Amino acid sequence: MSDFEIKPYPELWRSLDMDVERFDKMRLMMGDMFAKSYLGQQNRPAAMAYFDNMIAEIHGGRVKELLAAKAEGRPVIGTFCVYIPEEIVLAAGGICVGLCGGSQGSVPDAEKILPRNICPMVKSAFGFKAGRICPYFQAVDFVYGETTCDAKKKCWEILDRMVPTYVMEIPQCKQPRDIALWNEEVRDFKTKVEEVAGRAITEADLAQAIKVMNGKRRALQRLNTLRHHSPSPISGKDGLLIEQIAFYDEPLRFTEKVNALCDELEERIKARLAVPGPKATRIMVAGTPMALPNWKIHNLVEGAGAVIVNEESCIGTRYFKDLVDENVTGMEAMLTALTDRYKEIDCSCFTPNDERITQVVKEFRDSGAQGIINYSLQFCHTYNIEEVRIREACEAESIPYMFIESDYSPEDLGQLQTRVEAFLEQVGG
Repeated sequence: MSDFEIKPYPELWRSLDMDVERFDKMRLMMGDMFAKSYLGQQNRPAAMAYFDNMIAEIHGGRVKELLAAKAEGRPVIGTFCVYIPEEIVLAAGGICVGLCGGSQGSVPDAEKILPRNICPMVKSAFGFKAGRICPYFQAVDFVYGETTCDAKKKCWEILDRMVPTYVMEIPQCKQPRDIALWNEEVRDFKTKVEEVAGRAITEADLAQAIKVMNGKRRALQRLNTLRHHSPSPISGKDGLLIEQIAFYDEPLRFTEKVNALCDELEERIKARLAVPGPKATRIMVAGTPMALPNWKIHNLVEGAGAVIVNEESCIGTRYFKDLVDENVTGMEAMLTALTDRYKEIDCSCFTPNDERITQVVKEFRDSGAQGIINYSLQFCHTYNIEEVRIREACEAESIPYMFIESDYSPEDLGQLQTRVEAFLEQVGG
């Protein structure tokens, strides 16, 4: 039996007005789930110890850092989306932190208020605040919301009653007038962050923040490239965990630890150390975000002996594939460079969205995968409908393809396991 524990911080939680008794039970459940999902893996890289510890300290150590920053007058902003211009927050001395939204445990809290037949991620996130069972939600100065889907867009109006919520409009097309609107939204967000921080962002501040975030993205790009090696030197579950931690860890520290892991992976490649084995079927996952602790698909696929080598997802490549131009100078030019970088994100909210279809096929080829599992959360209408075009593209390219629509509940695990195993048998021969 593992002795792993997500560390309790009851006094800290009380100071944040949390439902301590209930949250402590959730802590124990998540710790058990993490131990079963991760710590039984064989031949893990030694550098994964840092990321395991980030999970052990997820409800305390990192939260203390956020509160210390707030005590210094630095803004802490909660996020749910890769469209937030993190560079602006960093430039103001602030911190972006991804909020909880990947657990079934908070869904009943949301369903007391919101409709049942909406995205489980939206319900999970809303429920964490409504139930007072997420320390990050309790610690933020405000929540950054966006208009990438109807469920989120309307949810922000109600969430704003519980925690200040600032909404940026994400255009649904990418014509010149839409880009002009996005330019205005980025500049308005800068003004909002400056108001909360109580200071103006200088050109030097923003230039440094761009370098920090690009460094983080380059580290994740490096990791993703190493995962593409055959045989893969790291499990897909560990790759996913790192991508999830990217949304709440301190950027410079995170970048250093990811690069240290990559150094180790390069040595493992030289030694031909493979996870889980040199003949494992290689799968790419595409689709909706997988917020921590949503490890459902990866547990199923790798539990069946395959290895996931790429995530075409907001939690994966969509977050880190594009960099901001560091060669521009002047505030207006840097803000335009930010706008240009973020408009390259190929979220399914856009129409048309040919770029994403092309990107899915490209990442499949680049990763050396043998098949694609396209994963969509239930009631995620944009990803569910865009599945038609992804499937057609895979058929045209003769790419083995499987579509999974699911939520956070364990009720469909048996059925999904049967389907995944049949697909892997088909792909691996």
